[in-house]
Amino acid sequence: MKRVVVIGGGAAGMMAAIWCARNGSQVTLLEQNEKLGKKLFLTGKGRCNITNACDVSDLFSHVISNPKFLYSAFYGFSNEDTAAFFNALGLKTRVERGNRVFPCSDKSSDVIRVLQQECERQGVAVRLFTKAADVLASEGKVTGVKLCSGETLPAEAVIVATGGLSYSSTGSTGDGYRMAEKLGHTVTALRPGLTGLLVREKTPSILQGLTLKNTAVEITAPSGGKKKLYQGFGELLFTHYGVSGPLMLTASSLLGDRLAEGALVLHIDLKPALSAEQLDARLLRDFEEAGNANVKNAMAHLLPKSMIPVLLTACGIPQEEKINQLTKRERRCIADGMKDFCLTLTGTRDMEEAIITRGGICVDEVDPSTMESRLVKGLYFAGEILDLDALTGGFNLQIAWSTGCMAGNQIDSMD
Repeated sequence: MKRVVVIGGGAAGMMAAIWCARNGSQVTLLEQNEKLGKKLFLTGKGRCNITNACDVSDLFSHVISNPKFLYSAFYGFSNEDTAAFFNALGLKTRVERGNRVFPCSDKSSDVIRVLQQECERQGVAVRLFTKAADVLASEGKVTGVKLCSGETLPAEAVIVATGGLSYSSTGSTGDGYRMAEKLGHTVTALRPGLTGLLVREKTPSILQGLTLKNTAVEITAPSGGKKKLYQGFGELLFTHYGVSGPLMLTASSLLGDRLAEGALVLHIDLKPALSAEQLDARLLRDFEEAGNANVKNAMAHLLPKSMIPVLLTACGIPQEEKINQLTKRERRCIADGMKDFCLTLTGTRDMEEAIITRGGICVDEVDPSTMESRLVKGLYFAGEILDLDALTGGFNLQIAWSTGCMAGNQIDSMD
């Protein structure tokens, strides 16, 4: 019976521990917090978007960093396998908009509960409030784990699943990176992913709390035409610092590195269902029906209330100006502003507010078919600690499940 120590009791760590134990290994799962799955509890706004029900082949197009590395992991333990795994543990799931898979209870605590129960059934020794200090190795092979208490746990294999740097309050403090580097591994540049974007103008703070649904956005360079660096359709949220919501979270991961080089322009189409000509005709009709009302009131059915004065100010039009005094040029300015409301993006929010960490252990130093280190025999990695990240929609958790399962299943085949 092989002795295996799994460092990190998050999604990848629990999955790895379960499969190790199912294959007959003696597994010890170390978690420095008071409970398992602390970050998992927060995912999906507490509902836990377990995976995505897209075709397995479509998973790769949603992975930003190193998608090819995940070929064996995704096909070895697919999104379909993930749903079946949790269903078999008694957790019922359902598919929602965007193929997102959630527990029917809408409680992330239920996801954690079934994983904990399976760890118990498989005889995994869970040690809470236990922090690993180092992975021990001799002559290129793992020998165990040294704890911060000074205790040493002998092991033939160690799986490091300590997560990234985001949400440090959940225990993601970068310890795994330090352990890996001491054993010769390279850690690529670490930066925030799936986070809000900073805006230069004061507009977002004025609109703070306003959510735009079914809106279209484009992001371009500040000069050089209007080449689209990103475009999307969905939900956008104004915050005190800038913009967030699903559209901007995706943009932050795709363009975060580009934003570090300089500002970009966010173009918001407030009326994507109407062409510029159709919108101008709509404005003309609404304004004619408004009679002698002021322009602010005449636009009440066109935009959210808080957006109207912001747009009019940008157009240089007084809110109390009467409709019958509005010029054709001013009306066109309003239409243009609604079709292309612009803000200047200056960067991303910091790591503490990021949903995931971009960067991590260089995947060139890890065997993609086993998750074993190419540098140290018996050392495995799983989850966010690797240089792997994906878009929102359950894809990052699928990376955790797939790599955790892959690592856990390989222990039994060790020489």
